[in-house]
Amino acid sequence: MKTKLRELRTARGLTQQQLAAQVHVSARTILSIEKGQYNPSLMLAYRLAEVFGTSVEDLCCLKENKEWEDAQNEEL
Repeated sequence: MKTKLRELRTARGLTQQQLAAQVHVSARTILSIEKGQYNPSLMLAYRLAEVFGTSVEDLCCLKENKEWEDAQNEEL
């Protein structure tokens, strides 16, 4: 799943470790989310959105990800 996490984190000048500490996860979890290898739980997405003053919808690019998923399902 695509997110805006890296973009928001770097704009804020936070390291992965600093952000991880704020939301109570490991830096590896932040890295995995940024690489699109791990989808955050709803609670983690909410915590991350709070840090950046945005919505979960915006942070997780939900509209864009839904459109991509819908297109993939049409091909089946």
